[in-house]
Amino acid sequence: MENAEKFGSMAIALVAFAAVIALVLFIARTFGERRGGRGTAWAFITPCLVLLAIGLVYPALLTILNSFRDAGGDSFVGLDNYATIFTTADQLTVLRNTVLWVVVTPFVATAIGLVYALLVDGARGEALAKSLIFLPMAISFVGASIIWKFVYEFRPNQGNIQQIGLLNQIIVWFGGEPRQLLVDSPLNTLLLIVIMIWIQAGFAMTILSAAIKAIPDEIIEAARLDGVGVVQMFRFVTLPTIRPAVVVVLTTIGIGTLKVFDIVQAMTGGQFSTSVVANEFYAQAFRADNQGLGAALATVLFVLVIPIVAYNVRQMRASEAR
Repeated sequence: MENAEKFGSMAIALVAFAAVIALVLFIARTFGERRGGRGTAWAFITPCLVLLAIGLVYPALLTILNSFRDAGGDSFVGLDNYATIFTTADQLTVLRNTVLWVVVTPFVATAIGLVYALLVDGARGEALAKSLIFLPMAISFVGASIIWKFVYEFRPNQGNIQQIGLLNQIIVWFGGEPRQLLVDSPLNTLLLIVIMIWIQAGFAMTILSAAIKAIPDEIIEAARLDGVGVVQMFRFVTLPTIRPAVVVVLTTIGIGTLKVFDIVQAMTGGQFSTSVVANEFYAQAFRADNQGLGAALATVLFVLVIPIVAYNVRQMRASEAR
């Protein structure tokens, strides 16, 4: 009986979807013939705008309004939630960690991807080498966190107990004492950042490698004829040419880093001073049941993303204008 109900609901959803598509096509054909391409365009754009308004704009406005209310969402408290974010010690730690993630991750991941793309460009086994560094992109953030949790695993150094954590075992091999690496702050935050870099370096390498291969051979040959060395080639030819791609990679990884939640939640749950804004607004809204502070943190995250997106759009328009 339950399966029949699920099948019926699925059938109704498919029929409704087909009906909407048929209605859009009918409107596009009817008004498109009268008003040309503009009518057809509006017929297809309008459903998207309606869905965006319902699924994105309305929740965003509701979240902003709730950020000015108390924990239960009943009383208006003004800017108290934002004052809490920027004055209390715990929330300042969250902001510090978020800044550290955004400053370190995009630049290090992009630098690793760029260097790797340059090293394997045209080399024998290039495809295999690129596949190896791109492989972490196929793993979910939670899966990657579980892998690295074993790398950072700790066991007390008592008797003949062997370390199952790779990093602690290396420390023991060099005569050191194993440590609970995910407890010490801010080292634990840096260790979590390593996971994000490990994942995103493959993305950076793929985009930048394609940009490097798109450099016209005439430019490279002309630079070589002028006696340009390897370092000068990179500084004056390669880097300026692939600059738009570098900007796209930096901003894309930066936006993804601002929204990082899975790694922190899977590795430490935000404990030991490792929480970031994306994890903290989840913890406040759904664990502490503080709707006002959770909404304020979500709004802060939204505000932090806007400059990165605006800069990305500006750079893309500038590159197209050239």
